[in-house]
Amino acid sequence: MPNPFPGMNPYLEAPGLWPNGHNRLIVGIADDLASVLRPRYYVAIEERTYLADLEDAAFVGRVDSAVVTRFAQPMSVSGPLQELGGVAVEVELPDLVRESYLEVRAAADGRVVTVIEILSPSNKRPGEGRALYLRKRLTVLGSLTHLVEIDLLRAGEPMPVRGWTGVSDYRLLISRSNHRPRALLIPFSIRQPIPRCAVPLDADATAPDIDIGALLHAIYERAAFDLRIDYRRDPDPPLTGDDRMWADQLLRQSGLRTDN
Repeated sequence: MPNPFPGMNPYLEAPGLWPNGHNRLIVGIADDLASVLRPRYYVAIEERTYLADLEDAAFVGRVDSAVVTRFAQPMSVSGPLQELGGVAVEVELPDLVRESYLEVRAAADGRVVTVIEILSPSNKRPGEGRALYLRKRLTVLGSLTHLVEIDLLRAGEPMPVRGWTGVSDYRLLISRSNHRPRALLIPFSIRQPIPRCAVPLDADATAPDIDIGALLHAIYERAAFDLRIDYRRDPDPPLTGDDRMWADQLLRQSGLRTDN
C-alpha cells in the first residue's frame, strides 16, 4: 500500500522506525545521484560515531534489548561477593550511536564538494549527538564545502539560522559556500509535498535536484512500512490542532482508519 500522506509521513518519525527510514533514504539519495554526477563526481556514504547513554539510545530507537533484559532479571550473589557481604549490581553502559551522511567528492582529487545531512533525533535534542553535529556543521560552514541539510523531524530544536523566526514542521537548508553567510531555507508543512532540493556543486557544474518525496514514497513501499504502522493510533510525536483533524480525515479517506 502506498504512503497515504502527500509528503513526509509523520508515522515514520517514531523512534522505532526512523533509523531504518533514515538509512534507506541515505542510500536512496546516494544511488539517485550516482548516475547524474559521474564521471566528474561520486557520492560517498560516511559515518560518525559517538557514545550515548541509554536514554539517548531509546530516543533514537536503538535500545539494546539485552541490556533491558539484564536489568529486569535478579542477579545471584555467590563466591567472594557473598563472603564479603557484597551485592551484585550492574552499571549502565554507553551505547555506540552511528549516524550516516553523504559526501559528494570530486573524482579527480577526492575533494569534498558537498555534504548532505539528514538530521536524526539526537541532532535536535540536548546531548552529545547535537553537540557533535553542531561542531561538524560549523566546520563545514567555515569551509569551501557546500551543505545540504534535510530536517524531516517535527520534534526537537531546529538547527540555528538567522533571519527567519517562523515555525514549520520540516525544513531544507541549502548553503552554498560562495554565498555564505546567506543560505536558502525551505520550510514546509506536513500537508505539503516535500520540495525538490538542489545539490550545489562547482560553479561550472549544473546542480542536480533530489526528489526526496519520490524517494521516500518508494522506500515506504519497499520497506513495507504499511505493515508496521498502526494508523488507528496517533503518530509519535502526535499531531495537534488542525493538522490532527486533517490527518484523521486523510487516513479515513484512505481506508486506514475507521470508527470500528
